Amino acid sequence: MNVTSDSMFEGARSGTAERAILDGMELARDGFDMLDVGAVAARSGPPVEPAAEAAALIPAVGGLADAGVPISADTFSVEVARRALDAGAVVVNDIAGGSDEMFELVAERGCGYVLTHMEGPPRVDRPPRDYGDVVDYLKAWLGGRIERARGLGVSEEQIAIDPGLDFDLTTDQDLEVLRRLPELKSLGRPLYVSLSRKDFIGAVLAGSWDERLPASEREWGTVAAVALAVGAGANVLRIHDRSSLQAVKVAGAIRRVALVPHGETNSPQAGG
Repeated sequence: MNVTSDSMFEGARSGTAERAILDGMELARDGFDMLDVGAVAARSGPPVEPAAEAAALIPAVGGLADAGVPISADTFSVEVARRALDAGAVVVNDIAGGSDEMFELVAERGCGYVLTHMEGPPRVDRPPRDYGDVVDYLKAWLGGRIERARGLGVSEEQIAIDPGLDFDLTTDQDLEVLRRLPELKSLGRPLYVSLSRKDFIGAVLAGSWDERLPASEREWGTVAAVALAVGAGANVLRIHDRSSLQAVKVAGAIRRVALVPHGETNSPQAGG
């Protein structure tokens, strides 16, 4: 959910805190387990002052948290993260790859933390980069950031890892990461996969990055990617749509059954 007017997907723009609270309560009733609420679009653009971000975000976080909805604060500002945790958020979703100051805050508060691969400031487009073997690179980079966080007092159990699809990665690299998602499990942390309506999906559907379909036309491509990501072992999916929620539930049930030893049970609630 986005308390913004410029996020990439119009269907996730609540615009005001009041609207965000109403929208969030509806999503919670539909079965979404946690709401990731942000007030700064990840797309490229000028910096947003923390005071302006907080003015939009904190009332929405507080209203939803007071209603009993688990909230993840989508912010890379330490100041805004601190205020969101004060308002009742239980997770910080930081796309900026983690700073020492952010790690220290997370250690102090004991909250959940989403560590995302990004090398450089958010809201800035960077040219494509050759990582060599992109999955091996991500394992090393994320592993190094986990160790840095632990060195500053963050418990490993607080951390989930996000490979940062679309962030500093090309379409081919995004697809390679998704194909080899199970390899990231070697880091021992839950996989948080944020792929809903991403640009790489629009590029695949159109056959070209330059002519990629807009976010409004990426719903069913997202459903396919979500189902495959769950099958590959993703633990948390950041999604916008009820169609993707259905994909998560069905793919998850299939995966749980597949993980149960043959003949033990056919219950979709067992195993996994």
